[in-house]
Amino acid sequence: MHRMILNETSYFGAGSRENIAVEAKRRGFKKAFFVTDKDLIRFHVADKIIEVFEKNGIPYEIYSDVKANPTIANVQNGVNAYKASGADFIVALGGGSSIDTAKGIGIVVNNPEFADVRSLEGVADTRHKAVPTFALPTTAGTGAEVTINYVIIDEEATKKMVCVDPNDIPTVAIIDPELMYSMPKGLTAATGMDALTHAIESYITPGAWTMSDMFELQAIEMIAQNLKKAVDNGNDTEAREAMSQAQYIAGMGFSNVGLGIVHSMAHPLGAHYDTPHGVANALLLPYVMEYNAESPAAPKYINIAKAMGVNTEGMTQEEGVKAAVEAVRQLSVSINIPQKLHEIGVKEEDLHQLAIDAFNDVCTGGNPRPTSVEEIEALYHKAF
Repeated sequence: MHRMILNETSYFGAGSRENIAVEAKRRGFKKAFFVTDKDLIRFHVADKIIEVFEKNGIPYEIYSDVKANPTIANVQNGVNAYKASGADFIVALGGGSSIDTAKGIGIVVNNPEFADVRSLEGVADTRHKAVPTFALPTTAGTGAEVTINYVIIDEEATKKMVCVDPNDIPTVAIIDPELMYSMPKGLTAATGMDALTHAIESYITPGAWTMSDMFELQAIEMIAQNLKKAVDNGNDTEAREAMSQAQYIAGMGFSNVGLGIVHSMAHPLGAHYDTPHGVANALLLPYVMEYNAESPAAPKYINIAKAMGVNTEGMTQEEGVKAAVEAVRQLSVSINIPQKLHEIGVKEEDLHQLAIDAFNDVCTGGNPRPTSVEEIEALYHKAF
């Protein structure tokens, strides 16, 4: 048996943000609680949404207490601000951070017994759907607008809490590539590799099946063809649009079948060093792919290589594995992703604790190869 949970309504294409007004009117919503981050306000990306509110007479309140790796306090402050605002729906604009913060707020408002936020970690038994949320990604990306997951930092415990809850999926997703044009090169590269990690991990997870495979192979192909173009020339509107769709397509799959230890190992880096999530994933992906090639997923690697643009005709399974890992590594290097953990400020003496945290991460269960703290620690050392 397989379960698919997707947004009720999604819009794609340049200028599709105008549909905020269409959907708000259709659903009878009166006031928006607008969750975004300070950078998006500073770089006037938020203005593109405010224009839609003002042109259509939708009252709104801005909430921008959002960190790159959002915290429990960001969610709790947001819950209080939402209650005080008189809003009846949430509009979230941003990368995974703003959308994850909005998911946490929306869940706690309608499920107040989880007000401590900590109790939402893992698979939370919430009874009510989150506050209706319209999610507009500004990165391509985390896929947060289409997934049932969100990640919040517990600062006291220095850990990323991965929360999985069908009640948190945004009601409406609006994928407007015009909101992504201001992404700098480094962020375009990191978030694009995050999307590739989603596609590859969920393609080889044991829960993968016909429908998720269809999404992930398509996403890998689109990312391989367009990511470098989008990084090299941020004004390449075709590449931006393709990346905006690819990251959503990858999200449709992984949200429903799960991920693996690239994510398990990336999460503690974000918690301990505030490493950007996409950079952590991109750096670790080739090492973990090599490790996971020793699993029942090995025959699928040749399909990954083919989707990455490699001519796989006549290749053995072993050659397919090598080709897939090499293609991913080449793409990563070509867009200047660091290849070793020591380059991004990771300390060797922390690797043991990082491995313990990674092993206990909710994504570990989706890895195609059974693992241990020791094996994860060895992988961290290899990547060091």
